[in-house]
Amino acid sequence: MAKPAVQYACTECGYASGRWFGKCPGCATFGTLVEEVVGQVTGAKAPPKPLLRLVDVSAEEAERISTGVPELDRVLGGGLVPASLVLVGGEPGVGKSTLLLTALQAMSATHRTLLITGEESIAQVKLRAERLGGAANVEVLAETDLDVVCETLQAERPDVCVIDSIQTLYSSELASAPGSVAQVREAAARLLRVAKEAGVATILVGHVTKDGTVAGPRVLEHLVDCVLQFEGDRYHAHRILRAAKNRFGSTNELGVFEMTGAGLVGVPDASALFGHTVEGEPGAAVACALEGTRPILLEIQALVSQSELAMPRRVATGIDPKRLAMIVAVLARHAGIGLGQADVFVNVAGGVRVDEPGADLAVALAIASAAKRTPVRAALATFGEIGLTGRLRPAAQAERRLEECAKLGLRLVVVPAGTPAHGTLQVAQAETLRQAIRAGLDDHRADEGDERA
Repeated sequence: MAKPAVQYACTECGYASGRWFGKCPGCATFGTLVEEVVGQVTGAKAPPKPLLRLVDVSAEEAERISTGVPELDRVLGGGLVPASLVLVGGEPGVGKSTLLLTALQAMSATHRTLLITGEESIAQVKLRAERLGGAANVEVLAETDLDVVCETLQAERPDVCVIDSIQTLYSSELASAPGSVAQVREAAARLLRVAKEAGVATILVGHVTKDGTVAGPRVLEHLVDCVLQFEGDRYHAHRILRAAKNRFGSTNELGVFEMTGAGLVGVPDASALFGHTVEGEPGAAVACALEGTRPILLEIQALVSQSELAMPRRVATGIDPKRLAMIVAVLARHAGIGLGQADVFVNVAGGVRVDEPGADLAVALAIASAAKRTPVRAALATFGEIGLTGRLRPAAQAERRLEECAKLGLRLVVVPAGTPAHGTLQVAQAETLRQAIRAGLDDHRADEGDERA
């Protein structure tokens, strides 16, 4: 019989030690080491295995399983890969269970699907399924014992299995409570082995912490093949699905959903939803950002007001605050727009977050419009990266961005110099930020700051 032993594991990074530390040596966070009981297993040495060369390995590309939800397939890279392990994280009430149940209903027409629920009863799952359009052929099991779950998967071998959630599973071999570091690590490791051996595409639902990351040890994210983050506010109708890790596809893809009375519905044309602006309104500009292979138009809103504080505020929602501080400094130094005594607020409409540098020019144009109280030209979009010298750098895949702008009826696009023209779309090229602001604003007053600089 294995002798029980006590160790201390970090709830943030999974670091384990035989003694307790106030500060984790692995991730330098305080108060995250918790006590857990593990078994000391000793056994005979295993014989060595023969080595193989990669050139001698035969590998066949497995056909992906379509989830029946185009936006989810896009983020996964074309569908579920058989025998893969996918982790879906998100805040409570954002719609994780609704989205996955919708996908299971669609896949049940051609594949055998199984839902293992540990948070809800079977009756509750049935009521939600009927609200989403019918129970279909989805098989369901209400179980939290990890041993029973693994034995069921090995015996039944469904094509797709959803486990809601990983924090509810527990192993009787461990003395710690369900949801602890040891239980989550053990459940993920055993489900990974079962998924690979039985060929079951398994989706795990995970809780998130206050800062939006998946709860549990970071080793959980390293074990799985794909990590999906479901972002959004329960008080808003739209949700964003993005991949934080994907061994079978790109991590830059973006899925947009709308919460309706009949469940989550994909939004194929996100540009028309997020890129709408009111003509003649100062402080708003349209950015053509790129999420993976998908161009999307986003409305960038800015507000500049006189500050009463010794240190003016720089508040950013949807973009990196450090990037905002850099753009404000470049505007003051190279565009003649002094903001040293003003508060600057920038927001990406719709709750979308954009991280690519191609949105820099739209942020700068929105701030300049708000500072000069001059609207941006009608039917205008922009994209480009801003350098610290005030010069503009071309953005990647400019042709795709211009096609998206032309499709939505925009007439003018302000871009960095060197960007090729596109059809009947008017393209205004600018080498510097000063030239871009002059071309983008709708009034001769845009030149006043240049003349004073």
